[in-house]
Amino acid sequence: MKLRHLMLGSVAAIALSPVAALAERGSDGQLNIIYWQAPSTLNPYLSGGTKEVESASLVLESFARFSETGELVPFMAEDIPTLENGGVSEDLTSITWTIREGLLWSDGTPVTAADAVFTWEYCTHPEGGCAQASYFDGVESVEAVDDRTVTVHFTAPKPFPYTAFVGSESPIIQAAQFADCLGAAAPECTDANFSPIGTGPFVVEEFRPNDVITFVANENYRNPDQPAFASVTFKGGGDAASAARTVLETGEFDYAWNLQVDPTLLEEMEAAGIGSVVTAFGTSVERLHLNQFNPDPALGDIRSTEEAGPHPFLTDPIVGQAMSMAIDRPLLSEIGYGAGGQPTCNVLPAPELYASTANDDCLVQDIDGANALLDEAGIVDSDGDGIREYEGTPLSVLFQTSTNAVRQDAQALIKQWWAEIGIDAELRNIDASVFFGGDPSSPDTFQKFYADVEMYTNNFAGVDPEAYMANWLCSDIPSPETQWQGANIQRFCDPAYDALVAEMSETAELEERGRIAREMNDMIMQSYSIIPLVHRGGVSAHANTLGGVRMSDWDSELWNIAEWYRLDE
Repeated sequence: MKLRHLMLGSVAAIALSPVAALAERGSDGQLNIIYWQAPSTLNPYLSGGTKEVESASLVLESFARFSETGELVPFMAEDIPTLENGGVSEDLTSITWTIREGLLWSDGTPVTAADAVFTWEYCTHPEGGCAQASYFDGVESVEAVDDRTVTVHFTAPKPFPYTAFVGSESPIIQAAQFADCLGAAAPECTDANFSPIGTGPFVVEEFRPNDVITFVANENYRNPDQPAFASVTFKGGGDAASAARTVLETGEFDYAWNLQVDPTLLEEMEAAGIGSVVTAFGTSVERLHLNQFNPDPALGDIRSTEEAGPHPFLTDPIVGQAMSMAIDRPLLSEIGYGAGGQPTCNVLPAPELYASTANDDCLVQDIDGANALLDEAGIVDSDGDGIREYEGTPLSVLFQTSTNAVRQDAQALIKQWWAEIGIDAELRNIDASVFFGGDPSSPDTFQKFYADVEMYTNNFAGVDPEAYMANWLCSDIPSPETQWQGANIQRFCDPAYDALVAEMSETAELEERGRIAREMNDMIMQSYSIIPLVHRGGVSAHANTLGGVRMSDWDSELWNIAEWYRLDE
């Protein structure tokens, strides 16, 4: 194992200088935020949806988060452990965190190392389904050395140890509150899941699932001058365009998230002079997932599970390759995202070290080539109805996504291009609050994937992709046994890929980590179980009277909400 060029050394694990307090706690009154995809829970371990993770981030924190530049910033921890300060062991098999002195939960009780140990036990419980389980991959144990000291022990040297308890997707939950919520009981703990006790700047006053959350300032927050806002209304629902208008035209809200809106329309709204559009590029990719399991409704409860068997035709890379070749990515990017997007052929588009160039042929649409590819494979339209058959099964797909004007436009274009190569698509859109929700009883979540193809965006926190690329382990496929949690949404499974995940977890040299990550990306791309479309910048908007906003696409974009304040008008 080579230690001369460590990934952890390439991350500037140095806290940013805190913003000076601009107001006394609560002196700036009310803050209004709109996320047009409404949260369904405030427990990010029970949903992989961004809306749940980000709304919960006002309350739940981790030892550290990633700033707008990708730097690690201590939150619950006193500082960032490194090799240099002795917090990371010389053999890279452990990292030791020190909890801030005097840190309190919002109920006034002290945070202890036992809470971190419990959080690890909660997410890794064999009978539970943890949406963020990949953050604990390679963790052998979590040790409470004393009340303020937590050591995470790894099964092998961990070149980038900032995964467990780092970022908004891996927060620490209070052991006392969640004590009876382990394993299969986790989704049933409504009070805890809807009103978690945290160390963040706000506490939950009222949570109405799929509607609105009311937060108030945390009186036990560690900085006595923060947050500047006394309360937050976090409104969900509607659509991206109407959310943009509430900030940019009417001034009803102070902040609007994920403005997947025609870029020309956004420019027109911004011209009103009430608010500003902000963009942050990270690793977000709008992509298609091709179900590798059979989602036939006739299969009942076993549909889209391993028991249902492989998909009738989407497991053949030839079909997926043709579907990919038929798509005009530059056009999708231009009309849907403008300057906020660029076409991509990779599910891992950044940082630069990890971005493969092996799949760049997809940047040019090739309808004729797609047709020739299918013809050569003997996948032809034998009955003249315009739809090709694969071993007797028509190439007809149910193509679903969340309800959003940009996504519906993309669906319509993709349906048209696929029709040109003999593939029929039935289009379906689902309310985003439901689609990205974590309700294991709902048939309409993106995790259950009761369709052939689905489209959405995903990314990862921080700058190292190890945990993100581990999302496609065979063991991370959602199933009834995991309460339908798991990040391997398309049900891709390849032992060779699992071996690469293990290899990366034991590789320290930066260039080698880049090579392995690119190889993993290429393996998924060339399986055509994922078809990347657009490398998206996060696009949001805030009122011109709102100060302190430092939008991050490496973490929750609300990561520094404790520092937000109202500018004098």
